[in-house]
Amino acid sequence: MRLQDRFAWGRRTYVMGILNVTSDSFSGDGVGEAGKVTVGRAVNQARAFAAAGADILDIGGESTRPESEPVTAATERNRVVPVINAVRDALPEIAVSIDTYRAETAEAALDAGADIVNDVWGLRADPDLGPLAASRRAPVILMHNRSKPGAAVMDARLGGEYDAPDYNDLLTDVQTDLTALAANAEATGIEKSQIVLDPGLAFGKTVEQNLDLIDQLGFLKSLGYPLLVGPSRKSFVGKVLNLPVEERVEGTAATVAIAIARGADIVRVHDVEAMVRVARMADAIVRGA
Repeated sequence: MRLQDRFAWGRRTYVMGILNVTSDSFSGDGVGEAGKVTVGRAVNQARAFAAAGADILDIGGESTRPESEPVTAATERNRVVPVINAVRDALPEIAVSIDTYRAETAEAALDAGADIVNDVWGLRADPDLGPLAASRRAPVILMHNRSKPGAAVMDARLGGEYDAPDYNDLLTDVQTDLTALAANAEATGIEKSQIVLDPGLAFGKTVEQNLDLIDQLGFLKSLGYPLLVGPSRKSFVGKVLNLPVEERVEGTAATVAIAIARGADIVRVHDVEAMVRVARMADAIVRGA
């Protein structure tokens, strides 16, 4: 899949629907159950997302919430591959991304019909993932991430938040890190036109830093790559509004609208129907789309 053949960057915002094939998603919307791959539930959710206007389905088999239990590569593959196969059969035209940092999972997912690799560690966790994506000519989404697994502040009502490292200057440091991620990807053979960057909201940032990143997103547009933003239901939204995860639709909508105004190309969300409407309204104002 070539991104430039599928997406017209700058003309409108694209919506990525989150399809968690897990039982322990922080957002409480995982379609997995303990010990089971619930393919039927996943396909039903995928159909609903597509009908609501999603452009991409992001399928993942391991939770990234703070203090979540890691799963084995085999467990991850067993969760996502049947779902990708079924979603591809049910919705052959929609773009599918695999949310993984493991090359072996990505390879199995691409074999099953996934189009894009979405890596929360920006190809840093598995040295084989970049060369694999390059050899398969798969687009990659590279996320900024300075979080340290196991280092998190937990709140029973509002959720967990990773401890934030020290930044010399938040925007400059994030820009520098993303530049390095993109350069590393290109060094493995991935074309620049096949790279999307993600500032990594909530991954190694404080509440205030997350808000600054959204407000100053335009600073990162100078890097010359499409930008994906994923604020959906995250703890910084809950902490600003003092609301639990199931009551963060309006807060997410505000972050999505501002991110679009600041230059986001893709928004990654749980509440697809509502956020498609937000994106279309924001596009009408910002882009005249």
